[in-house]
Amino acid sequence: MSNHAQVDKPFPQTQLKTLSGDEVTLGKPQNDRWQLVVVYRGLHCPICKKYLGQLNAMKNELEEMKVDIVTVSTDPKEKARKFAEELGLDIEVAYGLTIDRARELGLYISTPLDSAETDQPFAEPGLFLIRPDGGLHVSEVSSAPFCRPDLEFIKMGVNYVVEKDYPPRGIG
Repeated sequence: MSNHAQVDKPFPQTQLKTLSGDEVTLGKPQNDRWQLVVVYRGLHCPICKKYLGQLNAMKNELEEMKVDIVTVSTDPKEKARKFAEELGLDIEVAYGLTIDRARELGLYISTPLDSAETDQPFAEPGLFLIRPDGGLHVSEVSSAPFCRPDLEFIKMGVNYVVEKDYPPRGIG
């Protein structure tokens, strides 16, 4: 894992376009805030739709904790837009994460099972909590769509980390 994003080290900065027409830099939180980066599999994934729908409902609570949410997939703009519109997402949606960059982040990569699933390799789920200084504080990656951290636990944990200045774990 030494070539991947590591806890308590600077998160590899990645600049991406967003559906709002802006650009966002993963790993570069703004205005002394935290950044929660959630990687989803793409338009083809019904579990992602449920998960990001739940995350979207938590937006205001996380913003009050000084946490900005950025979701991203390897999907191109058109698929990301359709995904966001189907869900009515109010959270930042970035698109076009490259497979090479996804690997650098330590994400698992899958090839489609068939053309009904999707038409390109894609990143499996990942969740990264990045401190205001750009350091990776929490990392969770999965090799399957159904293994993801419970968002209520994430919200409680983020609140605890931010309020209590809880240190990163698993670094030694």
